[in-house]
Amino acid sequence: MTAPVIGITCYLEAVDRDPWRGQRSVVLPERYAAHVDAAGAVPLIVPPVPDADEAWAATVLRRVDALVLAGGADLAADHYGEQPDSHAQEPRHDRDSSELALARVSERLDLPVLGICRGMQVLVVEAGGTLVQHLPDVVDSDLHLPVAGEWHEHAIRTVPGTRIADLLGDTFSAPTYHHQAVATAPGFTVSAHAPDGTVEAVEHPTARWRIGVQWHPEEAADPRLFEALVSKAQVRPADRRSASSI
Repeated sequence: MTAPVIGITCYLEAVDRDPWRGQRSVVLPERYAAHVDAAGAVPLIVPPVPDADEAWAATVLRRVDALVLAGGADLAADHYGEQPDSHAQEPRHDRDSSELALARVSERLDLPVLGICRGMQVLVVEAGGTLVQHLPDVVDSDLHLPVAGEWHEHAIRTVPGTRIADLLGDTFSAPTYHHQAVATAPGFTVSAHAPDGTVEAVEHPTARWRIGVQWHPEEAADPRLFEALVSKAQVRPADRRSASSI
């Protein structure tokens, strides 16, 4: 069987690369691609585009077998009907529009999707959900981002009977780095929490594989989430690439 192709969204950042300074570049931490490769799939990086729409998203998604919505900067608060908090990062409008379109069309195609950190938030916002804009104001701690630029680990407890629980067990520890979180997730089942009650995973109850996690599995040694995604990607519904009902 031909190895499945997994699309992975990415950043657009100004990068210093001798002798160039501040060069706009397509950027993704290497461990995303390494996990996908180790799980037996081909990683394909999908950069945002400024004029993304559903037709663009459908063109991308007909050419991959699953999608990873990667981590990154805060979603603009107007996507879920709020004014930005003073702690909010500068919005990346091209990435917001591209990834929300990918989330919307991937649901219609029932394409396997793994949303990571920001990626989970993209999934729930596209579904009409909302976010906690600055967690320390709600949980009164810095559990999820204690030191800027450093990964931290904390315990996660899964909800019995969910896919996440079946895959990862009752409790585990995972890398974390975020200051926003899911507040409401219509249409999704919440399947894991942090010790302070923060939502750590959501899953769509009827989709083939549509899961979001707030932690960063690409920074962990545990390969099971990526292996599960690749396993789902190996089952290719007939005629998906030629589907016209998008």
